[in-house]
Amino acid sequence: MKDHIEERAVAVANFIVSSNSTVRETAKRFGISKSTVHKDITDRVEKLDPDLARSVRKVLEVNKAERHIRGGLATREKYLRRNTR
Repeated sequence: MKDHIEERAVAVANFIVSSNSTVRETAKRFGISKSTVHKDITDRVEKLDPDLARSVRKVLEVNKAERHIRGGLATREKYLRRNTR
């Protein structure tokens, strides 16, 4: 694996753990696709730093459990904005 890819994968994982961010937020922050973020944290970081990979997995499990709440809030905001026009 190329060094810059490994460095990015670790940086992505550290960002997710430190900021509790979602895959989508992380992808936007690093200017890469959600698929690349997913590949970085599931395959690459797992091989480079298994402890870090476990930490990332915990954050992503919480995000997955809460995503229906975030989706509901986004829909609520959409309709609130629509009604204020």
